[in-house]
Amino acid sequence: MKKFIGYGLVFVFVVVVLLGGFYFLFPETVFKLAMDAQRRSADLVKKEVQVDGQRIVYLEGGKGETILLLHGFGGNKDAWTAFAKYFKGYHLVIPDIPGFGESAQVPTQSYDIDSQVGRIERFIGVLKLDTFHIAGNSMGGVFAATYGAAHPEKVLTITLMNTGGAPSQNKSEFVIQLEKGNNMFRISNIEDYNKLMDLIFVKRPAMPAAFRKIIAENVWIAHTEFNMKIWNDMLSVKSVESVEFSKLTIGPTLSKVQAPVLIIWGDQDKVTDIGGVAVLEKSLTNHKTVIMKDTGHVPPIEKPEETAKAYLDFLKGKS
Repeated sequence: MKKFIGYGLVFVFVVVVLLGGFYFLFPETVFKLAMDAQRRSADLVKKEVQVDGQRIVYLEGGKGETILLLHGFGGNKDAWTAFAKYFKGYHLVIPDIPGFGESAQVPTQSYDIDSQVGRIERFIGVLKLDTFHIAGNSMGGVFAATYGAAHPEKVLTITLMNTGGAPSQNKSEFVIQLEKGNNMFRISNIEDYNKLMDLIFVKRPAMPAAFRKIIAENVWIAHTEFNMKIWNDMLSVKSVESVEFSKLTIGPTLSKVQAPVLIIWGDQDKVTDIGGVAVLEKSLTNHKTVIMKDTGHVPPIEKPEETAKAYLDFLKGKS
């Protein structure tokens, strides 16, 4: 019996060594496998469609009422996968917003807010979505609010998570850096990436160092010039260091919103200051606000389960 136990321990040791070696030799392959596993845990499948002759890649899964999830600036569809696994009984659609992730990047086209919302509307049309809930984080919140105001007949509810377009009287660290000529979304190296992550999160999600490097290089550094084009287009400016970000407001847009609105905000947000909540509330007639303690700019990534519970309670009409 002891011999069999000994063989078992040796086998486990060999497997661990082999897996560890595979991780160090092929970290990108392991990263892809990990991402695929996370998508499967949320019952999400990667798909793509052509919109205006351009590719939009998205995740889709589940049955029930549809929820459209829109990621923030520099992000992609997988920003929502840890959050998405809590939404059994709903039909989720999570696109790479045009210009980001695996969706098309066309340098000759504009990526201003109206153009992007128009692309999202045509994407919705291709998928034949009639009515749905829409939620957005940061930049995605700007698009969600703008879309909801323009298409009240389609939108059941709107959820804004640390949304852009809600300027606070208190300057966030991000805005302070902009005023010094430093746009922290311009990621040129690993050091820039680490500084941005420290800005975005109170506590970074646990992740192997090799995975962080892959995300830094493939998601941010490789696309930084195009990201800055999108930034300039959104703010209608020429300089990526422009402080016009602080003047972007969705207040007038919100006055046209008819759907119930959930506001979720991390109380330690250093990108969009929590003072922006009052701006949103002032412009809305039907809203609920959830402030998340010890949370930064991206609640669905930093605290996916807690954020999902707040959203599900809202969708189910709980106080």
